[in-house]
Amino acid sequence: MSYESINIAALAARLAAARKAANITQEAAATHLGISRPTFIAIEKGTRRAKPEEVVKLAELYGQPVSKLVREEAVPEPQRPHLRSVLDEAKNGEGALAEAIEKLTSFIDDYQYVEKLTGARLQPRFPPEAKIPPGPIDRFAEFCAQEERARLNLGEHQPVLRLRSVLEEAGLHVFCDGMESQLAGLYVFVPGFGYCILVNRKHPPERRRWTIAHEYGHFLAARDRPGVDYLHPKWQRKPEDERFADAFAAAFLMPEVGVTRRFLDAMNRTGDFKVADLFHMATYFGVSPQAMSLRLEGLLLIPRGSWDEVRESAVPIGDLKREAGVEGPVEQDSVEIYPERYKILVVSAFEGGLLSEGQLAALLRCSRVAARQIVEDCSRAPEDDEDGEERSVTLGRSLLGPRERSTA
Repeated sequence: MSYESINIAALAARLAAARKAANITQEAAATHLGISRPTFIAIEKGTRRAKPEEVVKLAELYGQPVSKLVREEAVPEPQRPHLRSVLDEAKNGEGALAEAIEKLTSFIDDYQYVEKLTGARLQPRFPPEAKIPPGPIDRFAEFCAQEERARLNLGEHQPVLRLRSVLEEAGLHVFCDGMESQLAGLYVFVPGFGYCILVNRKHPPERRRWTIAHEYGHFLAARDRPGVDYLHPKWQRKPEDERFADAFAAAFLMPEVGVTRRFLDAMNRTGDFKVADLFHMATYFGVSPQAMSLRLEGLLLIPRGSWDEVRESAVPIGDLKREAGVEGPVEQDSVEIYPERYKILVVSAFEGGLLSEGQLAALLRCSRVAARQIVEDCSRAPEDDEDGEERSVTLGRSLLGPRERSTA
């Protein structure tokens, strides 16, 4: 593709979007190029095509790869105005939230580009949107969680420790990157692409899992309304969709049957359910002790206010967990910034000669050395055995390990 064949409107839109994302004024950009501001405005309006050397200079100024600025497609639009409306309403609108929105937009832009490049557009089959009926939201959320667990073949009582992988396999796009600590996650549905979630990578595993499940609740009940979730929201009264998302996350991660079964097991063992049991159960389901306690309270298995007593104890929560022999759930899900499918598509495009090494590194958001290692890791065939030799296994072989042979 020659530079002259690039759609001038798409180029203009990408240059303008990149400048705004870098928080650089038109005057500063024009000065950087050594041209007048009216001439620069003409470039962003698409009435004057930027010269190749100008695009290179602007890419350096904006911190963007040239290959991204000259893509044929315009910057993805469906999610930007909606999330912008969220940004405008936020009290800290122009700070950390603006940066997070730009991150999510960039992730979506790159993913759509790679899908088109490889001809691998996904066509997921999402469940119909759930309309919250009048009446108790908790019971409706419980029903929706049971339906989704059945649809995704997750069983009635097992924990979902690889939650991100499960939802990505179902067609969602989950990104995980660092954000300001008060931001838990962003979510948006992009027509023709799918539902996208950005989760705060700085949060502990239990919090990230809760955020993913919570945002999935938003998708089920209000997928046309993008939004932002904070770690400590300051609502006067929690909105209906937030109450549904919270109740759905609790029921999805801690299914009633599984929680009740483990509670009764503990009661049958000792005739009691202790704080140590709470911490062990929280670890089993991959949630925080607070979330586990509130779930047990909601199911009327322990008295209301039980968590308040634990939280207000003179003994710190961390000390109680260590005393119970609980160190926290083992990380079983991916913490990469992009979905596994995205990485595979990028590597496939590179190996097919569709991307340069520089483009590969830019799309994988790492150095060229790290990008080459990712390609090698994705391309390595699994070995049959450490020494390369194939070993036969018979149905009569013991799985209990080697035993001393009898000499009798």
